[in-house]
Amino acid sequence: MAQNQNLAALSAAGVSVWLDDLSRSRLESGNLAELVREKSVVGVTTNPSIFQAALKGAEYAGQLAELAGRGADVHDTVRALTTDDVRNACDLLAPQYEATDGVDGRVSIEVDPRLAHDTDDTVAQAIELWKIVDRPNLLIKIPGTLAGLPAITRVIAEGISVNVTLIFSVERHKAVIDAYLAGLEAAAAAGHDLSTIHSVASFFVSRVDTEIDARLEAVGSDEALALRGKAGLANARLAYAAYQEVFEGGARFAALAPAGARVQRPLWASTGVKNPDYPDTLYVTELVAANTVNTMPEKTMDAVADHGTIAGDTISGTAAASQQVFDALTAVGVSLPEVFDKLETEGVDKFEASWNELLEAISGQLTAVSHQG
Repeated sequence: MAQNQNLAALSAAGVSVWLDDLSRSRLESGNLAELVREKSVVGVTTNPSIFQAALKGAEYAGQLAELAGRGADVHDTVRALTTDDVRNACDLLAPQYEATDGVDGRVSIEVDPRLAHDTDDTVAQAIELWKIVDRPNLLIKIPGTLAGLPAITRVIAEGISVNVTLIFSVERHKAVIDAYLAGLEAAAAAGHDLSTIHSVASFFVSRVDTEIDARLEAVGSDEALALRGKAGLANARLAYAAYQEVFEGGARFAALAPAGARVQRPLWASTGVKNPDYPDTLYVTELVAANTVNTMPEKTMDAVADHGTIAGDTISGTAAASQQVFDALTAVGVSLPEVFDKLETEGVDKFEASWNELLEAISGQLTAVSHQG
């Protein structure tokens, strides 16, 4: 079957289509392969919440019993189950990796979210996961927290490709870009081939609107209510302007480019629309530009495939108007620094809660299997 024309048009406009989900059933049923063939999917992202949902599936029972029989503890079990899925997804997407010279065909796996504020342990686990999965098209997800920034630099310096996650503000995005460039400089000094090091900066979109819309409704004025649904796009568009400033002519990246350095692409995450009053394709069709990634839940991908209108670049040249949105938000009393700080804290807490639920569930399954034995 041919590729869906809407998603093919999105891809042709420079947006890499990645699926924000992974499970063993997707791999074993052929569903992921089908999405590659028919929906222009060229990458996969995972996170603790995705694994927490996936590992409830019956497909894991056999491996879980085998690991229990070997006396594996809960941490070893979770690591084996998740890294096996990610490795198999990397293998499935290897043709896309080869065809795009390593730009796409990528699969992401996240460090333990409980390490979000621990630089040294994040670095150690990132290196460990890279070695366990042992595939060149892997991306290690590291949160863009204050403790994550030096970890990004150190992991990139080891020649490891990184997906920086949980970015909410343009200010933090700029710090993430700096951390990436510092890592490339250190990698070059250590003799690594820069052309093999890739990175994306995962900028969360819908959660920004959810939080800011609630604050605008609390203000309640006509000026405030008129700004609903505008912050997420404005924020992402300003992030793209920051990307352009550094990677399209910035002196620091220009010095690295002759050695094969790659740009750190903006990735639009949290693109499922949470407000039913907004178009369900909003965070896809309005965030089209070259050298970007949009990682979508399958529901959003299906919506774009069905009725998404791709009208070319919808980001370039929007920075001034986007800044006006931010100025207007500040004028009606929305504290943007407070919003972004809250969203980061909640994002880390949510992933940590999912991870703890996952560990608890797997621990219970290991206990049940051992009692059966």
